[in-house]
Amino acid sequence: MLDFYAVDRLLTAEQRAIRDTVREFVDAEIIPQVRGWWDRHEFPAAIKGRYGALGLFGANLPEEYGCAGVDSIAYGLINYELERGDSGLRSFASVQGALVMYPIYAYGSEEQRRRYLPELAAGRLIGCFGLTESDGGSDPGAMRARARRDGDGWVLNGAKMWITNSPLADIAVVWAKDDEGIVRGFIVPTDTPGFSAPIIESKMSLRASCTGEIVLQDCRVGPEAILPEAKGLKSPLGCLTQARYGISWGALGALEAVYSCARDYATTRTTFGKPIAGRQLVQDKLVRMLTDHSLGLLMAHQLGTLKDAKKMTFAQVSMAKRNNVRVALNGARAAREILGGNGITTEYPVIRHMLNLETVDTYEGTHDIHTMIVGREITGVGALE
Repeated sequence: MLDFYAVDRLLTAEQRAIRDTVREFVDAEIIPQVRGWWDRHEFPAAIKGRYGALGLFGANLPEEYGCAGVDSIAYGLINYELERGDSGLRSFASVQGALVMYPIYAYGSEEQRRRYLPELAAGRLIGCFGLTESDGGSDPGAMRARARRDGDGWVLNGAKMWITNSPLADIAVVWAKDDEGIVRGFIVPTDTPGFSAPIIESKMSLRASCTGEIVLQDCRVGPEAILPEAKGLKSPLGCLTQARYGISWGALGALEAVYSCARDYATTRTTFGKPIAGRQLVQDKLVRMLTDHSLGLLMAHQLGTLKDAKKMTFAQVSMAKRNNVRVALNGARAAREILGGNGITTEYPVIRHMLNLETVDTYEGTHDIHTMIVGREITGVGALE
């Protein structure tokens, strides 16, 4: 792991071992193949078994439900290493863990936990998270999806957009407003009549990830589908806080990948009889990337410490997601400049990471939305109010 400020010394032996295991997996099984997956717009479906075997799905959830039960820093390091390989392949694990398994664990019944979590942890079931709508985006409270009571069950109608994993998912955690306008969560098997998940084609970002829609047309589910403790918009937003935490680590893995590529390229690419690494402007870009990575890693580590101490706030998560993703994106752009024309080919990982990070900068709350969250926290004044 890129570690200019010796964060490794702050890690426990177990945290290092987990990081090293995932790093070896990424180096052996993802990096040699991800260029082809990305170029072909192909999600490697077989990888779900490997993720399950390594305990990468919902790794920070309790062992009693078949999960790895690791602490928050180890969980962050898992996300870091996966995104060093590819943002889309980190998203695959993030959605499964933070947005499908976490709400079942936090808001579900014990029967739901026992039924679904071990299967999801093993990768025998894949899930997706249906919150975002095409007209909603950063305003999830404006959702149009509706859940209508029908006897002892519910009938769901609506549509969700930009849903990671939906075309390949076995279950979907879907959010909809009930007859009283209260946001409720439902576990919906994707083979339920009225459920469909069209795939989204022609993406130029997260091309190794499977993205689709969710369409609900008189989709009837029984009483066992509802998450009993999920009431109000705070429930899905609580899931997003978990996902954003992982992203704040993951983006730094992508930054390591583009920095390392640019540094190595600069030391071997010669112009005017000298490696371009000797040019002041190139060194300035590399130093900025390394500085941003170091600061981001220290922030992520402290955020993990606060999380395990149950002192983490959603505004702190917003600051980390906002900062770490944006500096990773800027670093990728700078790395592309260092590589010149070679920077636009997927022979090198830089353009792939750069295009992926354009999406990561947008999803789970845009840079501007997180600016307003932190701004409201420090001023007491809401910019949208």
